[in-house]
Amino acid sequence: MGVTQLLNKLETYLPPTQVDRIRDAYEFGAEAHEGQKRRSGEPYIAHPVAVAHILADLRLDAPTIIAAILHDVIEDTQTAKDEIAERFGADVAELVDGVSKLDHIQFRNRAEAHAESFRKMLLAMVRDIRVIMVKLADRTHNMRTLGSMPPAKRRTIARETLEIYAPIANRLGIHSIKSELEDLGLKALYPSRHRVIEKALKRARGNQKQFVGKIEHNLRAALQKAGIHGRVEGREKHLYSVYQKMRRKRVPLSAIVDVFGFRIVVDSIDTCYRVLGLVHGLYRPMPGRFKDYIAIPRINGYQSLHTTLFGPNSMPIEVQIRTEDMHHIAESGIAAHWQYKTGEETDHAYRDRASEWLQQLVEMPGGSSEEFMESVKLDLFPDKVYVFTPRGEIRRLPRNATAVDFAYSVHTDIGNHCVAAKVDRRLVPLRTPLRNGQTVEIITAKGATPNPGWANYVVTAKARAAIRHYLKSLKHSEAVELGKRMLTQALADLSLTLKKIPEERLQAAAAELNLKSPVDLYEKIGLGERLAALVARRLLPPGTDTGKLPQLPSKAGALAIAGTEGMVVNYARCCFPIPNDPIMAYLSSGRGMVIHREACGNLHSYRKQPEKWLSVTWAPDVDRLFNVELRIDVNNRMGVLAAIAANIAMTETNIEHVGVDERDGQATTLVFDLQVRDRKHLARTIKHLRKMPEVLRVTRVLA
Repeated sequence: MGVTQLLNKLETYLPPTQVDRIRDAYEFGAEAHEGQKRRSGEPYIAHPVAVAHILADLRLDAPTIIAAILHDVIEDTQTAKDEIAERFGADVAELVDGVSKLDHIQFRNRAEAHAESFRKMLLAMVRDIRVIMVKLADRTHNMRTLGSMPPAKRRTIARETLEIYAPIANRLGIHSIKSELEDLGLKALYPSRHRVIEKALKRARGNQKQFVGKIEHNLRAALQKAGIHGRVEGREKHLYSVYQKMRRKRVPLSAIVDVFGFRIVVDSIDTCYRVLGLVHGLYRPMPGRFKDYIAIPRINGYQSLHTTLFGPNSMPIEVQIRTEDMHHIAESGIAAHWQYKTGEETDHAYRDRASEWLQQLVEMPGGSSEEFMESVKLDLFPDKVYVFTPRGEIRRLPRNATAVDFAYSVHTDIGNHCVAAKVDRRLVPLRTPLRNGQTVEIITAKGATPNPGWANYVVTAKARAAIRHYLKSLKHSEAVELGKRMLTQALADLSLTLKKIPEERLQAAAAELNLKSPVDLYEKIGLGERLAALVARRLLPPGTDTGKLPQLPSKAGALAIAGTEGMVVNYARCCFPIPNDPIMAYLSSGRGMVIHREACGNLHSYRKQPEKWLSVTWAPDVDRLFNVELRIDVNNRMGVLAAIAANIAMTETNIEHVGVDERDGQATTLVFDLQVRDRKHLARTIKHLRKMPEVLRVTRVLA
């Protein structure tokens, strides 16, 4: 459809002055894109006009239509943002700029470029949510004309559409665009699957025509008898939703297409519930298949009553009951609040909710662009669990969300300081998945901090990003402290102290290594990315004879390791060092110090890099538990595993993991991963085990 049809469509709801502005925008855009063609061979201006058509179908306001026509002029022509602002206003210029891609910035890879472009679009959406409407319409037309692209490019764009743009349209409630993007995405990504489902739906539609007509007649007759005015319509099956339902429920295609869908639209909420009673009287409802999205709307603002009934011949019938306003929101979503209205006050609550969601995405703690993209994907898919705060407020969370996710959804500080949770007034573990209708109370403590293990089971993007941000901050501060200690130790071997090194010399050494400050230098040393011994030599006073300096740090000056440094001091899983073991530290880039036992078999290969070894010793009074692995050969008899586990528990030793290795019919080898305080604790545990008559041999595992 061309510009004439677009203007005719706009004249049905916009005043003549605004239609003239849009005509002016078309002439400006056509001139700017003069000579440019799309891959299909048609003039480039045809694409912006098609995008404007999609938005005109949603009856959007004039600035949005103008922005749609001009959305590529900054990116693809010599036109500047200021020129658009001067001619069409700052409002339109900001919209166009928000949609434009980041072609003029250099990125390390395409994934990062895409993620940065997406982040910019989100920032623009926060300022004006109409940006995403233009972007969604742009993507819709690109998907309609995807056939001119090479196959690999088609699949990439289709996957991105299904993963990002269709879920955004769903989150904003724009059902018409969401459905088309999903169907076009499936067709481009899996053409044969799309073809099979489309053929099955057409066949089912033909076979069921008489059946559907009979049910429609019965529903209308029931409404008429009760004196209720409303319209009944058969609901078209959405092709992509059929595909998703097949995958999710693992059922054949025939089981999905044999379900009949109907929609009843009435005048008020009160009537919706009356109609629900009528249809339940007409056909028997299926237990557990009723959903009240009027009392508890979906997060995208969708409201409706859903019920599934046993129809004639026990065929399932799905019925949606809603008001005209709800139907309008269901089809247009957030777009309904930007549609051109004359002299009408619009309800801003829905728009504010969408803006709040966007603000939360943009304010996620920092990280790489790829991490941000993953967080956005996690947050896009529909919410399934509705839980309550102790005050009765509804919280919408994704399926499998835990108490930790709930805590972070209330506030980041509550998540960071949570120590326990009560669900329906009963204490539960923080990793407990939440279910619909539960009341959740979070217990916090002032000095509490996030547990790194939470990252393994939280499902919301906000919780994951907050925990990751905390761990990165923790790693930085620990690396700085450890690096400072290591540099102090290296300087001591050179008969110097850090206090005697002038600040200017430290700053100069950092600058020589392309670092901003001494703090960055300490961090690099702590993470094993710079060697303390080499940095110490850079800090020597000018003129020092380096030939007389010791080549390796002395054992007498070993660095004391307390065992609590956490993320920048790691304990090797090959030899499981514990306090009082003779140990050495290997500097691993990015991981900091990795502690090994001196008897570890892996030391042979590591000793080829003496500059990466550091003398370390255990600090006194280490207050934490360390993992250690024992191999226990036992007589193969009933209950031997339970007897050994009970014996270990008597020594106040925690069992982390047990492995069973069947050696022969008479004996079995058990591998226990235990937590002990030090060598004395381990020796006591081994002594207890060796006294058992079933135990043949106990050995500590060593690589």
